[in-house]
Amino acid sequence: MENHYAQIQNLARHIVAGYPVPEFYKDYASAVMYSKNILETNPLLVKIRSFVSKNLDNDFGHGLDHAIKVTLDAGALIYIESRIAGYSDNFYKRRVIIAQSAGLMHDIKRKEKDHSAAGAVFAREALKNCAFLPEELDDICIAIKNHEAFKDAVEIKTPGGKLISDCLYDADKFRWGPDNFTDTFWEMISYINPPFSEFIALYPKGMESLHKIKLTFRSETGKKYGPGFIDIGIAIGEELFEIIKKDFAYLL
Repeated sequence: MENHYAQIQNLARHIVAGYPVPEFYKDYASAVMYSKNILETNPLLVKIRSFVSKNLDNDFGHGLDHAIKVTLDAGALIYIESRIAGYSDNFYKRRVIIAQSAGLMHDIKRKEKDHSAAGAVFAREALKNCAFLPEELDDICIAIKNHEAFKDAVEIKTPGGKLISDCLYDADKFRWGPDNFTDTFWEMISYINPPFSEFIALYPKGMESLHKIKLTFRSETGKKYGPGFIDIGIAIGEELFEIIKKDFAYLL
């Protein structure tokens, strides 16, 4: 990464530190902790996580750290949504494992043009010998295929499958909040290393995408808390851009 981008990333992280933690993590700390415990102790998920750590590139903003954050929030959303809907304990316990499997695998083909479709194909092959029923594997692969923003989603026939897909999508889009400005964006910049003039020219377009994503959350919990993540991201991005235009104008 060019030195000026590293400097801007440090500024961004300093700005992020001044903002509150998204309300989701305060209101549902127990759900996040439940999800974390499942991810760390379930033998199947431990196996999948190990596989992903060896096969997922970490240099494009969507590496293992990103995958784990998405996985934890997807599991928490499944837990929350299932309890609101009155599903049985056995239902949500299994659904959390399925959602977390999708979360770990969702960006496994991130560098490919249609990465969600390619990831779904790859996941089906990689997980075919794991202890999933055929319909569970279908739910994982469809959720991966449906996680990309601003694309038509594949129709899902079962409430359980739709729950997996919606919660994975929302957990992934939570990352468009503060996480975008601490790590994700800068790792992508490091990989692409665009001219600074191009970076400045495209910055407003990126901010427009943040405004658009607010309207796309799918689960009821995502619709309630997702916009809060994005509002924090927008505020951080706007504050950072003003500093960039002022303090780095000499690079243009």
